[in-house]
Amino acid sequence: MQQTEKYESFKALHHGDAPFVIPNPWDAGTARILTSMGFKALATTSAGYAFAAGKRDSEGALTRDEILANARAIVAASDLPVSADLEDGFGAAPEACATSVVKAVECGLVGGSIEDTTGDKDHPIHAFDLAVERVAAAVEAARGQPFLLTARADGHSYGQSDLGETIRRLQAFSMAGVDVLYAPDLPDIDAIRTVCAEVDKPVNVVMGLSGPQYSVEQLGEAGVQRISVGGSFARAALGAMIRAAHEVMGQGTFQYARDAVPDGDVRQMMSGGNAEPRE
Repeated sequence: MQQTEKYESFKALHHGDAPFVIPNPWDAGTARILTSMGFKALATTSAGYAFAAGKRDSEGALTRDEILANARAIVAASDLPVSADLEDGFGAAPEACATSVVKAVECGLVGGSIEDTTGDKDHPIHAFDLAVERVAAAVEAARGQPFLLTARADGHSYGQSDLGETIRRLQAFSMAGVDVLYAPDLPDIDAIRTVCAEVDKPVNVVMGLSGPQYSVEQLGEAGVQRISVGGSFARAALGAMIRAAHEVMGQGTFQYARDAVPDGDVRQMMSGGNAEPRE
């Protein structure tokens, strides 16, 4: 499937009758696994990739080049549309956000998200006007390209619990021309429902992290169109490895192997369903 076709397919998913789940692989192998399971699109995770690279999930831990190299590997490993976590746009200036979008398109990505975070623990969220300018620059860079832009209002992730301000930002991002809106860490389903009712673009929420968990059906009833899992699949995988290691170190047993994916199944997924029998 060509990039434009992937973009059209990805765009259509946001206007279906029910929300779709976009899982977050952190490398080419997990992209192949998730593709084989029947998901319709993929999204990168800076957290999952940071863990795999032996780094903390924090502002500035990964460079734009590293993030895009990881995204390029995921694009190459799957025939599904892939959207990228472009973090804060890799710079405070609107021009940095625009450059990130241009480079993302060049990688074969058909979507990406820009946060309104600063990386400054004392002032973690950009001022309103600058946040909108950054989004507008990203929108202009995406204009005419096969790229679906998501804008994030991250205040709730940093203790700024004013739902009205979050909605004000999302509405301004929509007016600037983004395609999808996203406010992580909303406190409950009522807040999610309110956000969906107050904006005119598809809304993404993340599940599997901290806070209350809701089903796909519940989120659909609240008006959500897209559900991501962030770094939670990566942390689930790490959890399984840590439990296995504790068993070996603490008990000297290897019962964890009973839950391991059979080698043949993994080979099948890594080969796109065309695995040869192992000698």
